[in-house]
Amino acid sequence: MNIEEIKIISGEDKNGNREAVEELIIKKGDIIILAGPTGSGKSLLLSDLEQLANGDSPSGRKVLANGEEIDPLGMQITASLSQNMHFMMDLDVDSFIKLHAKSRKIEDENIVEKILEMANSLAGEPLAASSNLTSLSGGQSRALMIADTALISNAPIVLVDEIENAGINKTKGIEILASKGKMVLIASHDPSLIVTAKKRVIMKNGSMSKLIVSDEVERKHLKYFTKIDKILENFREDLRHGSKLDEKTLEMLEKEIGE
Repeated sequence: MNIEEIKIISGEDKNGNREAVEELIIKKGDIIILAGPTGSGKSLLLSDLEQLANGDSPSGRKVLANGEEIDPLGMQITASLSQNMHFMMDLDVDSFIKLHAKSRKIEDENIVEKILEMANSLAGEPLAASSNLTSLSGGQSRALMIADTALISNAPIVLVDEIENAGINKTKGIEILASKGKMVLIASHDPSLIVTAKKRVIMKNGSMSKLIVSDEVERKHLKYFTKIDKILENFREDLRHGSKLDEKTLEMLEKEIGE
């Protein structure tokens, strides 16, 4: 089934009131952020999509693909990247990639190299083909699965729970998935990610309370958010490698963002 569009038909909030956003339409290449405080219903909305809800979840939502209901037992259309992702299989990275590629009938002799190159462009600590899956960090596992989902998985929808906590290049990871035609939904508290997406759903009391389309003014904010993120990323790497903050780094901060 070639899925061009997913539609989420609204249900009810925690008090039984109808959701303000009557329907959420997602198309190929769309990136949609779910924003809201902890407990507002972001994870439940991701779960509704993963389970292909048909009015049978606590929210009462329905998920349609190309305008039709889907049998949740007949098709797997989502790939889920959770906050705490670790592998349980006792395989090396090379074997895992080759097995998955074979199961998807992908005959590309360079698929391992392609996935490793993509994953290592996202991860702080590089992966090797010989690395055992069980020894990978959370960030390495997430980077590997983003590359695997982009290049091997045929799931059209990717659900991501707080990618900012994974220790990877979050913006690049999202851009990679969207560029492969995936529909990407991300639950996030990160202002840079929230503004990066063209659309965001504000969750409140278990419901989709507002749909916001980002504009040019927000894009101007993004320039500064990105700059701040880059400064923090550089400090994070310096501290990880044993550097000590000194007067020079303090002067740099004062120059960049003021006292």
